[in-house]
Formats: sequence, structure tokens, C-alpha cells
Amino acid sequence: MAANLIETAAQLGARKVVHAVCSHDCPDSCGVLVTVDELTDKAVKVQGDPSHPVTRGFLCGKVAKYLDRVYSPDRLLYPMRRKKGAANGPLGYGSVKGREPEAFERISWDEALDEIAAKLTKIAAEFGPESVLPYSYAGTIGQLGYGSMDRRFFHRLGASQLARTICAEAGGTALKNVYGVKLGTVPQDFAHAGLVIAWGANIHGNNVHLWPFIEEARRKGARLVVIDPYRTRTAALADEHLAINPGTDTALALGLMHVILSMGLEDREYVAACTNGFEELRAHALKPKHSPESVAKATGIDAGTIVRLARAYAAAGRNGSSGPAVIRLNYGIQRSENGGTAARAVCMLPLLTGAWKHKGGGLLLSTSGSFPFNDKALQMPELMLASPLGRPARVVNMSQLGQALTTLGNDPADGPGVKALFVYNSNPAAVAPNQNDVLRGMKRDDLFTVVHEQFFTDTADYADVLLPAPTFLEVKDVQGAYGHLFAQVSNRAIAPLGEARSNVAMFGELARRMGFDEPCFNDREDELIDQALKSENPWFAGITRERLEREGHVPLQMPVDANGDVLPFSTPEWFKTSSGRGELLPVPVFTAPTESRANAAKGAYPLEFLPRKADNYMNSTFANIPLHQRMEARTAGILEMHATDAAAREIATGDAVEVFNGRGSITLRALVNAQVAAGVVAARLDWNKLSANGANVNALTSETLTDIGGGATFYSTLVEVRKGQADIR
Repeated sequence: MAANLIETAAQLGARKVVHAVCSHDCPDSCGVLVTVDELTDKAVKVQGDPSHPVTRGFLCGKVAKYLDRVYSPDRLLYPMRRKKGAANGPLGYGSVKGREPEAFERISWDEALDEIAAKLTKIAAEFGPESVLPYSYAGTIGQLGYGSMDRRFFHRLGASQLARTICAEAGGTALKNVYGVKLGTVPQDFAHAGLVIAWGANIHGNNVHLWPFIEEARRKGARLVVIDPYRTRTAALADEHLAINPGTDTALALGLMHVILSMGLEDREYVAACTNGFEELRAHALKPKHSPESVAKATGIDAGTIVRLARAYAAAGRNGSSGPAVIRLNYGIQRSENGGTAARAVCMLPLLTGAWKHKGGGLLLSTSGSFPFNDKALQMPELMLASPLGRPARVVNMSQLGQALTTLGNDPADGPGVKALFVYNSNPAAVAPNQNDVLRGMKRDDLFTVVHEQFFTDTADYADVLLPAPTFLEVKDVQGAYGHLFAQVSNRAIAPLGEARSNVAMFGELARRMGFDEPCFNDREDELIDQALKSENPWFAGITRERLEREGHVPLQMPVDANGDVLPFSTPEWFKTSSGRGELLPVPVFTAPTESRANAAKGAYPLEFLPRKADNYMNSTFANIPLHQRMEARTAGILEMHATDAAAREIATGDAVEVFNGRGSITLRALVNAQVAAGVVAARLDWNKLSANGANVNALTSETLTDIGGGATFYSTLVEVRKGQADIR
């Protein structure tokens, strides 16, 4: 156990070992052991917790060298204020360094908080509190850091609420529509699968602790099939890679259903006991337009392969085969215009075959619904009734930040324009879609912007007040996971560097400066953790802060079968839908995205663009760390193209190219390879200021929302490419 390792390490003298949890936006939520020199209060080593049953003692390449980030000379360590008259906008390449940029001056926390409180009070009085917009996401996924004192503060103020949709809302909503709750196959049970389908999931790049269980299954004879328009690390290591056309996943799922149902390969007993709407789905899936031959035209996957995959999927785990089929579905497919429907269709497949009945079968998108944290106690939405509004504030979709900053307020019915932006746990200048409108809005002279950050990010460039934030080694928090079933406490290993303050400390103090006298703003970490764990759900039975502090990680008390296995959706009791069964209605309908090859001939932009996440960054996090930059050097500033598309434009590897559409353009260097199919080009997300022309892939993406959940549609983007003249550094 982690406690034994810590006790042993404590005998080494002036060093102690502290149990923490990686709080970055990853399904693995790794247990981390931090060795600290007690004489200097400096962390000297981070390693995985070998007692954690899922993460099992190793860390990904991003976090294995985490001390490079913690002790980077480029850390933002003190509050800063933009100097009077200093330009509001990009500060250039040098601004990634920790030295004070010329546009900013160092101030005290008292000065910073006084100025923020005064400005927010004035703005709320003049324009209404909804003119204040918080913007945050999963820079930390610890319960306290992600959403506790910050939500209380903005609720009490009456600020606009933020719909946090940018990453996972479409897929999460789809999963809940089908099953009623966000649960999935236990990751350890992947070792018992006979067929693993990684659908839009780069497991080796961003879910690496699932990989050993898949490899264990493969050693027993399982096959790994990857469905992805890009040849990812996982695809390169798979038994088979199916390079699907972007945005056509619904069509493929319906094609697989067509084969399964036309051949009578469904599990009729399970379907009868555990699903609703089967006959309607069957009639729909058996239509000629869902035949393998028709689906092949849309997806780019030949009909014979579709038939073979469907038969293998339905047969897995039945009639003495080696093991059941399991799908590792990730959020890539839901970042398309019709991505919610696509995720819903894929989620239906194990309901047809009864894969849930077998250990190692089913589907995993997210296990976040397994953790019944008391969000209401942490966030206290009732404080909105005590705000000047006396009611819940309006909701602004974070995936349409550009619109919010540039057009909100034009119609009085929509409420006031955004006059203050408070950014934490996020870097919207780099990660938000429709970047040109986002930056145009952030550059407004009448917008007051506060940024709470660890580094001088693209967003920090637009701040009026900059506040230093801690890393996960410098705070205490409690955390679940969306890739396993263990609750964990993350203890503070070292004191915050410089004058960094946590979200809890910062928003609590700011609330007091604003005159919010409710006692809840005085709560500290231990009290908030206790509140988060106060749940009547039996899955949290016996999980307390004291036990987590003692043991490090504690398994959820999930229902088990006669063999002691957790088999979600194996029986009707698991479903939380209104019908009490797996929901197959409404039937999924394939519609090609507006920006896709199906419609490319109608416009000037014929290529489907994949704005990929870098393997060695976490969205835009780590992009400024030299070690991670070296690990990503192969694709830095690169546009990957198929030889057919490159030849048609007289482009060769190494050429400077301009990638453009009606929203914007970026300058990259061409790399002609086989990572993408003809008609598709790909580039990775990076900081703007680290890019050749000060813009990244989101200069090309739109604010169109997904069909379900209102998420971002990064992967429904059309572009054209031409040889450029600019010199690229």
C-alpha cells in the first residue's frame, strides 16, 4: 500500500514521501508519490504509486518529468498588473519566459485583489452582474480546484454561468441518453477481452494506463482494431487500423448494426431484457442505405471489412471464443457537427450483442458518473438567489466565447455584453474555437480581464491583472476519475512557489473583499473535502477524508455479481434512463457534417482538417516546457498531408504552406506521409506565440455546436492548402 511505502521512505532521514494525484485532464488520475527534501521543502522526485491497481506505478511522459514544470524558471510567481498605456494583446515569443514582460509590473496580492474587487463591483453596478463571465475548464480535475469556491463566488456575484462544453459534453450527454449514467467497463477487465476496438481513442497517447491491460489481452489472443482518421500511436501498434473519413462514425455504426441484425447475430435474450426500442432500431438499421456497400461510400472503409468487423464483434465472447468484445470510445468522434449522434450510435452496439454480460466486454467512454461527489454542497447554486439578480444567471456556452465577447449585448433580450472576463484553469486564447473572434474580443479596450495562471500563456497576454496559480504538488484536493473506479486524496507535497494561491484561497479572499459575508466563503480544504464526500449514494460508503489520507486511494463500493465482478449494464438494475433500459430511441440518423468531404465540392475548401492534440502536451499545457517540446519536435509546426493531395498542389515535404479557410489562416511546414488518408490534412494544437504566424489551428475552427450537448466541432473543419512564401523559423 502507498502508506507502507511512505512510512518506509520516511526512514531515509530528511526526506518524506507524500501521496498526491495528477490533476491534469486525463482519464487515468494517476496516484503519484512525491519525494520531498524536508530541509528545503523542495520536491526531488515524482513517481507513480505502485500500489494503485490501475496506474500501477508508472507515469506518462508528460508527468514523469513534472518537476521541470514545477520548478521551471518561466513560472508566473507573483501578481502582476498591466502598465497604463501598455498594448493589450500578444506579447511575443519572449513573454513565455518567467521574467516580467515589459507590459506588466509586479504588485502585491492586496493590490491585485483590491483592484479586482473594485472593478467587478463597478462593472456589476453599471452593467449588471451578468456582464461578468468566468471562463474555466479542466486545468485541474480535482474537486476543489475544478469547481468549489469559484462557483460559490460567481453564484453570489450573479455572474453569467458558463456551460463547460468544450471537451466532453456531447459524448457525455450521448452516453447518459443511452444508459442514464456515465459508467463503463472496468479498465482492469480489458485484460479479459477477445476483441478490443479503439474508436477515436489514442490510448497510447492519452490513456496510457489502459494499454497494459490491452496488451495482456493481446498476449492471450485478443485483437486490437483502431478506428481513426489519423494513424495515431495506437493505430500504428494495432492489429488493424481503419482510417475512417472524419465525421462518418454514425454511418459505420449503422453499417455494423445492419450486418449484425441481418445475420441474426444479436443477443435476443439480452435485448429483450435490457433495451427499449429494439424493433424500431432494427427496421431503421436494415434499410438499404445502411448496407455495407452504402456505408463504405461514406466512411472510406470497404464493405468487406465492415462485414468482417461486424461478424467478429458479434461473435466475440460467444460460442467458446477467447473473450468478449469491448469498445474504448473516446471523445474524438463527438467533436464533429453530428458527434453526439455518433457517440450515441456507438454506445448502442454492446446493447445489441449483450457484450455487457461478460467480464471484459462492453464499452468505456467515461466512469465519471461513478463518483457521487456532492457538487451542490461544493458549488452552492442557491447563492444565486442571494445575488443582486435574485435568480439563476444566464448561461454562456464556452464553445462560443468568440460570439460572447464580440456580439453578446447587441440584442437586449440576451442581456448585457461581457465587460469582465475571469479566466482560470484554462487558456482560451489558444484552445477555444474560432480563435480570430476570441482574440478580437479579448483585445477590447473596454474588457477587464483577470487571468489566474502558472505561466505566461497566450491568454495571459491579454490580462489586465495576472495572478499566480499553484501546481497540483502545491495544493490539497480530492479526486475521482473518468477512467477508473478509485477515489483519491491529493495531499500538498510542497508549499506554493512564490506567491501562488489556490482557487480556494483566491476566491475565498476575493469574496470577502466584495463584502460577501456568508460563512461558506471561509471554508478551507479539509472542510470542502468533507462536504464533497458527504453523499448518500452507497457507492461512497465508507469513503472519508481520514481514510483517503490514510490509504491514498479507496475503491468505490460498486455492485458486484456472484463472482465479485463489476459488470455495468449486465442486468436492468444498472440503467438510469426513464425507461429503465438501454435506450435505442430515437434511432441514430447519419447526416454528413456541413464542413466535410460530402459538401466540399460546393465550396472553395476541399480538404478535411484534423486539429489534433499533441501526444506530449495536455491540450495547451506543457507546450512551453523544453523537454516536452523536444518530444513533440517531429510534428512541431507541421501540416501532415497525403501524397495525392500534396502532388496536386505541387507541395513537397519541407515546403512552407498556408492552410486557410474563410475564418483565417496559419503557416506551417509540409510533411508528406501516410498518417492521413487522401482528402485529410492534420496539424497539432500549440500555443499561438510559439507558432510561425502567431496563430494556431483554432484560427481555422468554427463555433458551430454539436447536435447534442452543445459541444465544440473542432473536427468538422474544411480548409485549402497552398504553397507559401513565408520563411518559417
